[in-house]
Amino acid sequence: MDLPRPKLFEFHGVYMTHYFTNNWEEVQNFKARPDDILIATYPKAGTTWVSYILDLICFRETCPEREKSIPVSDRVPFLEFSCPPEPSGTEKTDSLQTFPRIIKTHLPVQFIPKSFWEQNCRIVYVARNAKDNVVSFFHFDQMEKLQPEPGDWSSYLERFKEGKMLYGSWYDHVCGWWEKKQTNSKIHYMFYEDLVENTGREIERLCSFLGLSKSKEEKANIIRSVHFDIMKANPMTNQSDDPSLDFSVSQFLRKGKVGDWRNHFTVAQNEQFDEDYKQKMKNTTLQFRTQI
Repeated sequence: MDLPRPKLFEFHGVYMTHYFTNNWEEVQNFKARPDDILIATYPKAGTTWVSYILDLICFRETCPEREKSIPVSDRVPFLEFSCPPEPSGTEKTDSLQTFPRIIKTHLPVQFIPKSFWEQNCRIVYVARNAKDNVVSFFHFDQMEKLQPEPGDWSSYLERFKEGKMLYGSWYDHVCGWWEKKQTNSKIHYMFYEDLVENTGREIERLCSFLGLSKSKEEKANIIRSVHFDIMKANPMTNQSDDPSLDFSVSQFLRKGKVGDWRNHFTVAQNEQFDEDYKQKMKNTTLQFRTQI
């Protein structure tokens, strides 16, 4: 795929590219159903991981053949994505035959189509600590040709701090969803670091949130299937058929670790980042771990 890399532009106060605004009217008018499950994340915070987990929780027993025949990106459509001539995210979602529909988005909370709130849908938000998130985003932007040109690491880190990223400021994104969760019991706010630390516990919490119960054996099977190395080797989850990804640069599922930021931040960058972080996060109760 040889399309030129898109340019960032400001859109209702958030930096976006045309791949995520082309279909804006259809996204905003999207008709959610009461049983829809929405996965919301800032990019590179564990979206594919949680998408796969939720799909297995909901459908492994009733539709086991899905696992080997349908990529997770088709099972869990990307709501706002639009890159003609491919079907848009809203079209893919509308054509889903599953109940519930599992849908993913990177939209900040203020951009979520109103029907999700009106239908009282369950929403799973996944947040990842800022340092690992920016490192993962940097590697992804290098390999994904539908992303803006990343530039070098140092300038990329500065842009991240300034919020001049696709989907805007990480700080606004994670805090906006955190504040919404305080008044909405249908939002399950989870942390990437917790998922790495104890996948089984987090799957248990997701089952509880969804009102589903799984046997010990079923849960053990899901835990095995969603292990990072297993997913990395699985063509249904590793995006190996995506023509817009340059696998000579990086893997789509790269490391899946907590603390990889230490291999990228210089001492000075880390000190400056911490100072800036303290200022931007001073008015929230939201807390992250950068190591486990």
